Amino acid sequence: MEAGRDASCVTVVAVSKTKPIEAIKELYDAGHRDFGENYIQELRVKQEALPKDIRWHMIGHLQRNKVKYIAEYICLIHSVDSYALAETIEKEAAKCGRTIPILIEVNVGEEESKFGIRPEEAEDLVRRISSLPHVRIKGFMTSAPYVEDPEEDRECFSKLRDLSVDIALKKIDNVEVSVLSMGMSNDYIVATQEGSTMVRVGTSIFGERNYS
Repeated sequence: MEAGRDASCVTVVAVSKTKPIEAIKELYDAGHRDFGENYIQELRVKQEALPKDIRWHMIGHLQRNKVKYIAEYICLIHSVDSYALAETIEKEAAKCGRTIPILIEVNVGEEESKFGIRPEEAEDLVRRISSLPHVRIKGFMTSAPYVEDPEEDRECFSKLRDLSVDIALKKIDNVEVSVLSMGMSNDYIVATQEGSTMVRVGTSIFGERNYS
């Protein structure tokens, strides 16, 4: 792997937002199973139409009133940034009789335009959510600032890695810090060099998105 790590250490989530079902099916037929969506309505349509062994990842901002639509099948929610959202996930997961894996979204770059908690808020939120029996924290997610030179994002990724290590050492009950979701098409190599275990790649797989 270009990042200098075994490719089996990193899960590639194919970001399929705005992409047609046919394009997803083509990748599925080639053996891929992890797909990421940003919007609930689009995710619901694709989940209904495509094979049920796809592992769907919710990677976009999630509104509390939409959790009920994905609770039965979602593989991993990457974008939990409040206790209120986690409480809603807990309630809907309990109704389905399952435990839903989540990641805590951290706005490492502290960009006003992005969701996520500040790094210094992470441990407190992790401890609060850890008491919810039907929610399981699996790690952390961040979206680094978009830059022309991916090297400029290296510090952002290393900060989240260090934060994850610090919190893992606390050995908080019901918390498993095994996933670092960081890196996209433009910077996934740097992200994996800095410890990412999951990259969210859309353009490099499917080509440019069509928003028309």
